[in-house]
Amino acid sequence: MSPRRITTGAAARRLPLPMLAGAALALAGLILCGQGAWIYAKAALAQVLLDRAFAQSVHDGRPVRPWPWADTWPAARIEVPRLGRSEVVLAGASGQALAFGPGHVTGTPQAGEAGTAVYAAHRDTHFAFLGQVRPGDEIRVERADGRIARFRVEGARVARWDASGVDPRAPGRNLVLATCWPLDGRVHGPLRYVVEARALEEDGPQALSR
Repeated sequence: MSPRRITTGAAARRLPLPMLAGAALALAGLILCGQGAWIYAKAALAQVLLDRAFAQSVHDGRPVRPWPWADTWPAARIEVPRLGRSEVVLAGASGQALAFGPGHVTGTPQAGEAGTAVYAAHRDTHFAFLGQVRPGDEIRVERADGRIARFRVEGARVARWDASGVDPRAPGRNLVLATCWPLDGRVHGPLRYVVEARALEEDGPQALSR
């Protein structure tokens, strides 16, 4: 075997390395893109299942889990008409619940009942719109029992999670939407952004409608 053929063979073995590196990077990119697409696809599918479970809950008059292994179920649908936003609220504020939608904080009344109903969600997903909510905005809440409560936003403030001043047993029929502060933050901290609203019908004969 001539030296030239040996050199040519060695070169042939070296040439694929950059190509392999490029192929590996391309494959990694495809995997990352695929993971990102899967996350969005999963989120979209979850919303379809949540909408379906909520509609069935209203129809059947009983809690319906969106998928068999879920540790929560749709409790209400919240709408802000001016912003065109609608979110299905899940029972409880566990980590799994907040991954798919706002959570109705345990120990607070249902929206439209006496006291303060509290809904919490992540600032970068389901409550990313809270910074656009303004005093005077209407918030409409449809509960799983088919009752509808309407609220008017009175204002918003920033408070520590352990000193929010929110009282579930406060007089009147109130609603609080809460998320982390600052709204564009990326690090978890002790501050919360609290939007406060009061029932539109609380001075009338009925707080809830169908």
